[in-house]
Amino acid sequence: MTSTVDRAFRAALYADDDSALDTGASLLAADPACDTELARRGREFVATVWRRGWQPADLVRIVRRELDDVHLRLVSELIRAQASDDGPRGPRWRAQLDALTPDTAPRPDRFTYATAVLELYRLLLRLPALEPLEEPGRGGRREQGDTRMLTRIRALLAKAEATGFPEEAEALTAKAQELMARHSVDEAVLDAGAPTHDTPGACRIGVEPPYEQAKAVLLDAVATVNHCRAVWNEPLGFSTVVGFEADLEVVELLYTSLLVQAQSAMTKAEAAQRAGGRKRTKTFRQSFLAAYAHRVGTRLRAAAETPVSEDLLPVLATREVAVTDRLDRMFPETTTTRLRGVSDEAGWTQGAEAADRAQVRARRPLR
Repeated sequence: MTSTVDRAFRAALYADDDSALDTGASLLAADPACDTELARRGREFVATVWRRGWQPADLVRIVRRELDDVHLRLVSELIRAQASDDGPRGPRWRAQLDALTPDTAPRPDRFTYATAVLELYRLLLRLPALEPLEEPGRGGRREQGDTRMLTRIRALLAKAEATGFPEEAEALTAKAQELMARHSVDEAVLDAGAPTHDTPGACRIGVEPPYEQAKAVLLDAVATVNHCRAVWNEPLGFSTVVGFEADLEVVELLYTSLLVQAQSAMTKAEAAQRAGGRKRTKTFRQSFLAAYAHRVGTRLRAAAETPVSEDLLPVLATREVAVTDRLDRMFPETTTTRLRGVSDEAGWTQGAEAADRAQVRARRPLR
């Protein structure tokens, strides 16, 4: 005998029109006995999404982008429920689970709830396969000293983001970048002593509208200077960053910090524009962020150009080859893109000036 859930799915999941969705939701709303099966099928959909290369943060990001808050609460609930059926995962996956917000909102009426569930399941069914991030045999080792160092870097960046004084923000960001550089070199020294303990991994970092092109350029610059490579997926709103785990950590930290500082600087610049009688414009913001990304990239590359001792050259070269090899296997075909919509001179000038205020000092010499 065909279940209510199967009949609702046949009616709603493979059609785009609202009438099909209403038919499926009406079937589910009229049969409270189907709730358990409906939830079980949702967990199965989530498990299928994981097999297609997605991770919790990716799924939350696409649901937030394509649907509404009620769907976001539903998918968070499903992810948490499915985790108990899942196998062992790495620390990055567990951190994504820990970041899920508990659902405290009251459940709507049955028809509204069923409609939202079907809309969510329809999205899950249509998600494309992604490049898998986890690689069998990865060490993924994280020592206590690494954790302390990253905690210290996070604290410095948080202070840089929170302060209202540009000079203080610059000094704090410079210190954080200095620690990041030292942290990366320490990892390279470890690899020189035990070169097989780790291999390059990958993570996805959201690059979302508006002005996503400029954000992708900024992330690419941060990734490159920290010995990683980034590939932007514009349709799905993220970049995949490939590199060694310690470097992936600092890319996430520095990119987030620079993005927050850019937003703060842009808000102040716009306030000054309005005070001068000019209205806030999209072209101003686009040009501001494009200039910011370009200028930060230039300064980060300059900061990275420090002499390297001969004993570390083979280690760094080996790591670069390993990162490039992993990137090429994940993305055998990539294309380049150019920034569009940069036409506001005032926005470009003030964006470049904001990047100068967010500059970092040169890295410590690599010995």
